Amino acid sequence: MLEKFLKPYDSTTTESRVYGTWEESGLFNPDECVKQGATAADAPAYSIVLPPPNVTGRLHMGHALAISIEDILVRYKRMRGFRTLWIPGTDHAAIATQSVVEKQIKKDENVSRHDLGREELLKRIETFATESHDTILTQLKTMGASLDWSREAFTLDAARNRAVNTVFKRMYDAGLIYRGLRIVNWDPKGQTTISDDEIVYEERMAKLYTFRYSKDFPIAVATTRPETKVGDVGVAVHPDDARYKEYVGKEYDAVFCDVPIHIKIVADKEVDPAFGTGAVGLTPAHSSTDWDIADRHRLSHEVIIINEYAKMTVAGRLEGKKTTEARDMVVAWLAEEGLLEKEEDISQNVATAERTGGIVEPLPKLQWFVEVNKEVPGRGKTLKELMLEPVRSGAIKIIPEHFEKTYFHWIENLRDWCISRQIWYGHRIPVWYRGEEIAVGEAPTGEGWTQDEDTLDTWFSSGIWTFSTLGWPEETNDFKTYHPTDLLETGYDILFFWIARMILMTQFTLDTIPFKTVYLHGLVRDAQGRKMSKSLGNNLDPLDVAGKFGADAARMALVVGNTPGTDMRISEDKVKGYKHFSNKLWNIARFILENTQGADLTAPLVESDRTILSAFNTLVREVTADIEEYRIYLAAEKMYHYAWHELADRILEESKPILAAPDAHARASRQALLITLLDRTLRILHPFMPFITEEIWQSMPTKDASFLMVAKWPVPDALE
Repeated sequence: MLEKFLKPYDSTTTESRVYGTWEESGLFNPDECVKQGATAADAPAYSIVLPPPNVTGRLHMGHALAISIEDILVRYKRMRGFRTLWIPGTDHAAIATQSVVEKQIKKDENVSRHDLGREELLKRIETFATESHDTILTQLKTMGASLDWSREAFTLDAARNRAVNTVFKRMYDAGLIYRGLRIVNWDPKGQTTISDDEIVYEERMAKLYTFRYSKDFPIAVATTRPETKVGDVGVAVHPDDARYKEYVGKEYDAVFCDVPIHIKIVADKEVDPAFGTGAVGLTPAHSSTDWDIADRHRLSHEVIIINEYAKMTVAGRLEGKKTTEARDMVVAWLAEEGLLEKEEDISQNVATAERTGGIVEPLPKLQWFVEVNKEVPGRGKTLKELMLEPVRSGAIKIIPEHFEKTYFHWIENLRDWCISRQIWYGHRIPVWYRGEEIAVGEAPTGEGWTQDEDTLDTWFSSGIWTFSTLGWPEETNDFKTYHPTDLLETGYDILFFWIARMILMTQFTLDTIPFKTVYLHGLVRDAQGRKMSKSLGNNLDPLDVAGKFGADAARMALVVGNTPGTDMRISEDKVKGYKHFSNKLWNIARFILENTQGADLTAPLVESDRTILSAFNTLVREVTADIEEYRIYLAAEKMYHYAWHELADRILEESKPILAAPDAHARASRQALLITLLDRTLRILHPFMPFITEEIWQSMPTKDASFLMVAKWPVPDALE
């Protein structure tokens, strides 16, 4: 059994082999754990769903961090005797995935999706998604994720589609899903609506123009987008702004760059009197803020002057021009007419689409929305209130706690959620039309029905992830046993994208919470603190890192020093340090096993050895408390320091003369102590470094389970 310790530890061959034995055992499945007697049939349940990675390519080190944290908690709970379920899955990530494939097709074949047609494009996307899925699974396994692969799900598979359609129908019947003409974020490049959360704001230099609509117009207005002013229907000023009080309520007509306009001056508290001239031109059809002000003052929303391709639709010199070209033309006209009073350079945030980079145009579009401010039938509360309630009451705990304020602020300012997308990859909206008739939820029988062309926002399907993966809408045993889930572990950057929507969807559908605790990790950055990106060339691929240093080393490097919600730095040097730790652990095991051959493991301990064991008992208590309280970074650091500096540097060095001394009682005591310390060290290190601890465990004389991953976590009071 000790022959393998004659060679240095080789993570490359060990980790893949060990994972294979875990998979073959079936013990990632809680039902199999009960069947094999590793877990009691009446044990409490513990469940986590894997935040499904997008099938757009490979996992990055941020994913590796999430996998490491979740696997640590899952392995810990499994060793504590819980019926532990960790559900794997992937996300179809509609816009992201379709965008990647469309770009590749354009590059390779110079054709658009419309040239290919819906059926052929979807076939190409599915091929790409399958290949990406397989790569992701390899990466998950390489990192040691003890996921129950028998329960793997996909956000776009048949089971999830049924759940999505069921929720859509229920929300529609409750009057919470409606089709309406509202301002949306339109991506002219991707030709689809996108959510507020899929906008990336880029700081760019711009010009702020101060002008008047006509020579007799009494107020000067400032704007960075003069081309939109041909669609203005009003000017808003602050009610307390003494400069403009005499003009409030008055109306003016003008011909602005060939376009007749009618302007009413209104007073509204949303106006910032310190910006520009303190007067804002209102273009309700092309600004959400202006739309709301127009609502309050009963101004028209119907003057649409920009189309889906970001081109001007008005008659005259601007017709058909791109917005950027029209801007220059309007500025030139203002100068010619003597209406341009000032132009100055400013910095502004420009809204761009995350996936295509296109500049987002606010446009009024007939779309499907979820209404968040309407009272849910029979509940006496709006969806907004249902989203706030569990976090305010403590039913859902967010770690770190300061993100709760961020969550509350976002929910309180939430607008109706636009859930329709003009792309082809995704859950097709379950609505069918025949003349004036409409059918919702399931395809109707009979001739002449046409399904809505649009698909649903990806977050609609991933919003029901915690319960759709457990078999809902069927009342499955999994659903009854494991929902609500215990933990959602994910990056703080998707607090609003996903977490808030999961709470919304679960509160509405099930009248309960999706999870009890949200653990938010920070972003993984490079050694210089920069965000990892392809353009900087500083990406670290988890497969490459694991191949070079071992997954155990990568996991420890990601976890140690990583406090919740805080960005962390990673480098190959840091990972290399924990590769040395793996080697140290291997050498510790070799020394102890070589020097305890045939030892009496029940030998009574001398006083000094009992003191050492008592100190280890304290460590177990601290590590257990740290994991329970999600101080995972502290638990990892304590175990690292104990194994290297206490066990290896002090205790083993002290042991060498004792093991060589003629005192049989002291030698037997020390042998029993050493094998006990190694046994318990492997157990508490296992969730963090599963591969090497499992490999050593298989040679342990104290082995009391087929695999370390189902061995019992040390109970501190039983150690002394």
